[in-house]
This record gives sequence, structure tokens and C-alpha cells, in this order.
Amino acid sequence: MPHAEPDRAIWATWYDIDSGRRDEFLAWLHGEYLPALRARPGFLWVAHYADQGGGAPIAASGETVLKYAQDGMGTGTQFVLIAGAASTDVFLDPPIDEIEKQASEASGDMLSLRRGVRTVILLEEKRIYGPAHPPAGYGLVPGPCIMFGTFRMPTPEQEFELGAWYIKDRLPFMEKTPGCIRVRKLVGVAGWAKYGAFYEFETLEARTRWKQENSKRVLDPNHWSNRMVGSTRHVPGSPTIGLRTWPAT
Repeated sequence: MPHAEPDRAIWATWYDIDSGRRDEFLAWLHGEYLPALRARPGFLWVAHYADQGGGAPIAASGETVLKYAQDGMGTGTQFVLIAGAASTDVFLDPPIDEIEKQASEASGDMLSLRRGVRTVILLEEKRIYGPAHPPAGYGLVPGPCIMFGTFRMPTPEQEFELGAWYIKDRLPFMEKTPGCIRVRKLVGVAGWAKYGAFYEFETLEARTRWKQENSKRVLDPNHWSNRMVGSTRHVPGSPTIGLRTWPAT
């Protein structure tokens, strides 16, 4: 069993950046904003990911199984900034919007370049480790590739089955998945999403191989995964398939 890891709270913000200002924004983000966040008291790690799209397996699932929320919310999908802490207190006192306001004032309002901003604070309910997580520990910064879904269930009754499905089916499957580092099952503290599923992989190719295998289960009308994945209501663009842009290692 890997050693206990303290980062049980996550703050995530998705957004888009217009192509004409993207290089300028990312240079500031990687060079100033993210290092400043990481230095804040209570922040255990900060990471930034660029969405890669899901490819054919996600497209197949999306056409037949995945459903998306119609509620009004930010629809950004290109990038996601994620931070980890021991407690959600770190993201609520001072609140995230105050931290971002101070950063904007100091930078000439660089954060205003974001479009379709959507933010959530999540608390970890359960964590498993895959074959790619070494016994001595991997480190707290998430892996080079992630799959990050945020969603709700249509009814309270389906929430009970969702919990059972994760424990009995999805998480045991991930524990045996080559290239999987960690998976966190998360519950919402603030923001639209009531649930989150945060998967870490060694490479994008490892995630793609897993998705190809998992799609057989999800697309099979007789498999439990078909009913559960088909019941979820995701935010726009969920799940994010991201490659880490910061930190480099």
C-alpha cells in the first residue's frame, strides 16, 4: 500500500483563451501566476493542463452514452488549472475569487483574457493507485496525462448506485490498468458539479489504450458501466483529456 498522501482538496478552473493572446497569456501563467500560487500557504501543488480532446473512443461514447448538462455555466474546455491542498479551507479563506482579483490587479488584468471560465472545489472521497504508482511514492503533482470528469446524477437514487459502481467495478478496473498512476473519486464543495473523477496516467497513449478497452464495457448495454456512465450529466467538454503544460516535471 503506498504511503498516505495529504492532498485531499482540489480546486480546478477550466477556460478558453483566444488564439491571438494565447502565447502571451501562457508565458505569464507559467512564469508568474502558477509559481506564485504554488508558493501560497497551504497549496501543496499546482498544475496546468491543455485539453487534447478524447479522440475516437470518447466520440463513440459521447454519441451513444455521455450526456451533458444544459444549465448555464462557463463552457471553457481548452485548459484547466488544478491545485491541491490538505483542506478546502485553503481555497475558501481567502476565497478563490479574491486570490484571482489580486493576481489580476498585479498583472494588468491578465486573467480577464480567459473565456468561458468554470470553477469547482472538490473534496476527495476515495483514492486508488494503479500499477504505474511506485511503492515508494510518485509525488503529489498529478501525472503527465489526466482524464478529469465532473458531473451530477439525475436522481438521488442513482447516486447510491453510482457509489456502489465505483467501489465494485470502476476503481478495481483502474487498479489493474497499465499506465494508471492514481484515481481520485471526488465530491463537490462549491461549483456546479456534485462529483468528480480525476484519473492520472503516465502517457496519453496509456490513457487511450485504457479508453479503448473501457469503451467495450461502456458501450455494452448489458454491462453495469453502460447504465452508470449513461446516467451521468457532465459539464461541457467533460471529461477533459489533458497533457500537463506546467510544471515540466
